[in-house]
Amino acid sequence: MISYITGTIRSLTREPGRAVIIAGGVGYEVSLPTYVYQSLANDGIGEGSQVELEIYYHVTERQPKPMLVGFRHPSEKRFFEQLIQVEGIGPAKAAAALVFPVSTIASAIETEDLGSLQRLPGIGSRAAQKIVATLRGKVAATALLQDAGISEQGQTPPPSDARSEAIEALVTLGYRPTEAQDKVEEVIRHTPEVADDLQDLMREIFKAQVSQQD
Repeated sequence: MISYITGTIRSLTREPGRAVIIAGGVGYEVSLPTYVYQSLANDGIGEGSQVELEIYYHVTERQPKPMLVGFRHPSEKRFFEQLIQVEGIGPAKAAAALVFPVSTIASAIETEDLGSLQRLPGIGSRAAQKIVATLRGKVAATALLQDAGISEQGQTPPPSDARSEAIEALVTLGYRPTEAQDKVEEVIRHTPEVADDLQDLMREIFKAQVSQQD
């Protein structure tokens, strides 16, 4: 199974989003969600460029031809893996739907914004409702992603308590350590009952973030 690839882009197309990456003398065809393609383009990465991608690898008896879906950050791949857990949404449909950054889609899920979810290609009213029913409360950390400044490198093993884990998660998502600590402490001051539960704590941090934007 392939989970990561680094190599040279031989060809790159937007419609459909696809790249052929040469690694070790072998060309790998990788499907790219629209927002991943746009992210590469924004950074000036094109044919002939070196690229590193996280890979979701999919193959089944009914679909023996392997499907590789590429992402620039592990957090994006994790969100994709959550999305395909929704009934009726397979890897191909999920990849086609990701036309916005994962933080935008996760935010729509957490706020039950069905209208925004239905703007995703292939996602109708029923699918949007299933996505919210399945994932709401589970993607708050993704909704807090700062897409322009994610850094997954140099991570240390997660601390044992929810407060420290929440700070570490926010730093991983692109926040400065002091900013992350302030956000966590502020939420705990207002809702101390969530201090020992990481998922509840991250959900309250997301709610506070949304309130500040209103």
